[in-house]
Amino acid sequence: MKKLICLLHPENAVEEAVRYDDEGADAVALFEAPGEQADYSLIRQVARAVDLPLVYSGNIQRFEGAKKILYAGASRTFLCSENDGAVQEARERFGHKILSGVPFVVECEGKTAEQLVREIADSDADELYLSGARKLPLMELKYALAAAGVPVNTFADGVPFSSLKPNADGLVPTIVQDYKTGKVLMLAYMNEESYDRTLKTGRMTYYSRSRRQLWLKGETSGHYQYVKKLTADCDSDTILASVRQVGAACHTGAESCFFRQLMSRECDSRNPLAVFEDVYRVIEDRKRNPKEGSYTNYLFDHGIDKILKKVGEEATEIVIAAKNPDPEELKYEIADFLYHAMVLMAERGVTWKDITDELSERE
Repeated sequence: MKKLICLLHPENAVEEAVRYDDEGADAVALFEAPGEQADYSLIRQVARAVDLPLVYSGNIQRFEGAKKILYAGASRTFLCSENDGAVQEARERFGHKILSGVPFVVECEGKTAEQLVREIADSDADELYLSGARKLPLMELKYALAAAGVPVNTFADGVPFSSLKPNADGLVPTIVQDYKTGKVLMLAYMNEESYDRTLKTGRMTYYSRSRRQLWLKGETSGHYQYVKKLTADCDSDTILASVRQVGAACHTGAESCFFRQLMSRECDSRNPLAVFEDVYRVIEDRKRNPKEGSYTNYLFDHGIDKILKKVGEEATEIVIAAKNPDPEELKYEIADFLYHAMVLMAERGVTWKDITDELSERE
């Protein structure tokens, strides 16, 4: 399977990375010019903005340099070193995340789709780095490659519409949810043509029952829905679409079409990760907008040494509380520790996404 990796321009790296993510790239890459120092801040911004793997290539000669790049958020990095010991050390620690050799770069500007298909098809490389792909319709290129017999990752690899069970009107109801939060955004319908169009473009396309025509979500508003995953229910007569929603899902301007409460019962519907995110956002806000009398601001005002002292103290309190058979004290101390750890995270610019991304990489 050949992978298409899009090179980013440093001045527009985040914006380009999001576009390539939406349009079907397999990964994005940052290549630093000879002599330039690694821009750790930019690497961090790109890694946080997209779900795609980020490949870095620069003047990385030593194990420590590779470690810093990976810790900044890169999924893999080229280690351009003649020191076999440094390469071996890096590979022992990071495995497949350490790359070597010369990447295969395809210059896209000024070439037709047919020329690109021939060049990619003739290449022995499994990973091709596309330069100048800003105006390139990636999904169209992928389908052209697939038609030419080149194995690439496309949505068309999914289940055909014929395997589903549409209703009497030839439609399948489609529930749409945010791919990160799981929040239900809207309900729409798909026929075979809209389903195939969705697979081919990577953008949710529906069938409008009122207008009796295909409906590309966001075509007039710009509030597109980029597909992350389509799942059928147990009876194959309903689709669950996980998407990245641009802007509001509802025509009223609301985030979700489901906002008119009909009834409710008191219940604890808190999402544990959402609680962490909410507390972290408050801590970040305190850092940006200090509030008189705030303990959080007291910590920020006294600097990193004070924050580290409190983190250490709270970690010790956890150890002491853990010796007590009653778990209530332990819960309290862990909560205290996590709060102070979040202050440290905010002070050093580390987010919960950074933490969860790192944990997900571990076996």
